[in-house]
Amino acid sequence: METKLQLHGFNNLTKSLSFNIYDICYAQTEEQRKAYIDYIDEMYNAERLTQILTDVVKIIGANILNIARQDYEPHGASVTMLIAEHEVSDGKADNEESPGPLPDTIVAHLDKSHVTVHTYPESHPHDGVSTFRADIDVSTCGLISPLKALNYLIHSFDSDVVTVDYRVRGFTRDVDGTKHYIDHDINSIQNYLTEDTQNAYQMIDVNVYQENLFHTKMMLKDFKLDNYVFGVNASDLDPREAQSIEDRLRREMLEIFYSRNVT
Repeated sequence: METKLQLHGFNNLTKSLSFNIYDICYAQTEEQRKAYIDYIDEMYNAERLTQILTDVVKIIGANILNIARQDYEPHGASVTMLIAEHEVSDGKADNEESPGPLPDTIVAHLDKSHVTVHTYPESHPHDGVSTFRADIDVSTCGLISPLKALNYLIHSFDSDVVTVDYRVRGFTRDVDGTKHYIDHDINSIQNYLTEDTQNAYQMIDVNVYQENLFHTKMMLKDFKLDNYVFGVNASDLDPREAQSIEDRLRREMLEIFYSRNVT
């Protein structure tokens, strides 16, 4: 959109970013699985998640009004923030289709908007594969755009598989009474990612442009077994066992990426 919209009253569009991050790990023994889950719980506890969402709120240009956070037994954490929109001095929104900043902190609630994060550590004794999932939702209204937080979030977690949904809902009116269902140009969520992120991930888009609905799936390209085994070194494994573990890990990633079981 080359010209700035002259709105009648407040911008009533709701912009929602839903973001799922998966970290995959192989932990063979019960002791190793427990150690991995404890490690994840410590790395992404409510305090750390609060800091991540606090940074997100700063990036999108909002102001925190209230924070609610909770660590759970036996595992997991949640954070919620109530936030309000800052004044934008020049009246312009940063909706340019380009990457947001990188890291240098989880439901955050905007004035009619919100930011949330929930974590789900999971393991199964059958094949030794453990999966950590973090669900993050950033929903804003007015001039604030949640897309600028995307780049930071990906770099804040160990992300093997990522799914991202972005949707603009509702409408706003210009001074002539014409309804507008989106107030910025967007071709793909990928355009909000830095070049290094785009190069690091295999990505697929599923977009419904007429509904202002955008979906991107991401799977890490580089696979080094040492980054996925917990409590052991890959070099100490028998080659056949190492290959079997790699096959199981790759299968887990593919199933999550394509949202279907591989037989």
